[in-house]
This record gives sequence, C-alpha cells and structure tokens, in this order.
Amino acid sequence: MQKFTVLAALGAFAISPSATAAPGVGEKVYPATVEKGVSEVEARYGRLTGGPDKGEDGLVLEFAHGFTDHVYGAVLAEFEREPGGSRKLEAIALESVVNVARIEPLGLDVGLYGEYEAVRDGNDKVETKLLLQHKRGPFDGRLNLIAEKSLGGGEPVEFGYALSADWEAFDEIRLGGAAFGDFGSARSFRLGGEHFAGPIVKAEIEHFGPGELEIETGYLFALGDARDDANGQLRLNLEYEFRF
Repeated sequence: MQKFTVLAALGAFAISPSATAAPGVGEKVYPATVEKGVSEVEARYGRLTGGPDKGEDGLVLEFAHGFTDHVYGAVLAEFEREPGGSRKLEAIALESVVNVARIEPLGLDVGLYGEYEAVRDGNDKVETKLLLQHKRGPFDGRLNLIAEKSLGGGEPVEFGYALSADWEAFDEIRLGGAAFGDFGSARSFRLGGEHFAGPIVKAEIEHFGPGELEIETGYLFALGDARDDANGQLRLNLEYEFRF
C-alpha cells in the first residue's frame, strides 16, 4: 500500500502542472508533514540584489491551518514590486498539503502540495509539488519538486525545485543552506536555468504570546542564467504558530 501511495505521488507530480519571477522570491521549502490543530500566519519576503533586476522583490502573506494529521489548507496573497516601481497585488491563491506516506526504512515522509492561483491581470495558474522530507536527530532535509501550468495561452508546464538542509547547531538555532531553481518547461527541459543557493539561519522563539515565532533568513547567490539578471537574493521568512 505504501509503495502504491508513493508511486501515485510521483505520478501526480509528473502529470501535474508551478511560479515564475525569480526562483525562491517569496517562497519556502515546504515540509511533508502536517500537525493537526496548528494554525500558522506567515510573511515571506525576498529581494534581488545587483544586476538589472536589483530591487525587484516579492512578499507573500499566508494563513494556514492543520485540519488533520495529514491535511492542511491555506489562503495566501502574493505581492510583487519591479525595480523602481510600487508594490502591487499579483495574485490570491488557495493551497493544500497532504501527507501521503511514511517510509520508515529511509526515515522519509512524502507529501503532495496543490495550489490554485488567481492571477491579477493574467492567466490563472495551478501548481503541484512532490514533497520529500527526512528528519533524524538535529538534521532536517527537504526537497520539493515543482510543476506549474498557466491556464490559458497554450503555455507549457514549467518545472522547478526547492531544497533545504539544516542542523540544530545551538538551542533553537539551526544552520544550513537552501536552493531554488527552474528546469525550464516541457518544451525545453534543461538543468542550466535560473538557480539561487546559499546559507540560511533559522531561529525559534517559544512562548511568544500564545504561540511560537520562527524566523528564517539568508542570502542566496545567483547561479546559471540567474546571473544575467541579479547577483543574489536576500530572504526573510517569519512564521507564527499557535493553537485555537
């Protein structure tokens, strides 16, 4: 049964259709697990540095809730700002994460992510991700394989990834790295697209009011085609978790 579930997840990723802009801006690496009864309020911010796109940024505001130990749902708003321009609402989206399997011999959790994005002044989009997560002791490794499809205009499916690995170095302080990138489309799949990678730091403040505050910050260096437009990307993610 477990093998069938994993194969179904892989199949859903393969045929499913994920976000443009610079990879990683306003994004996070999603876990494959869900915690029942936990609500989250998130603010995710990314800003490009150097190059022609210096100053371009993205902000995502999200509210999510774990309905069961296997299903969570969320609503989010995406804002973008072009260099020298003003911030504007880009899209409103609904998303869900489903934990579909636990592979004990590998210590691997498998999840599926789905999102419908209503785009302002453009075609709506659907996005799916295959979520893989391995946690053991102080280590937490995550891989998201992404596919996105614009609903209109005959656009092909776009592919990408998000990756992170971090360790608890001190009490409630985690050190590691993250990477985001694209693999082109179903028409021109390739490995040398836009990529950003670099160090991250995560901190957790417990008993922050009725819940706990998680902070992630870092700097990702531009790699591949991304070097044509920017030198790197500043990141700041704030996540507040609480129970009703």
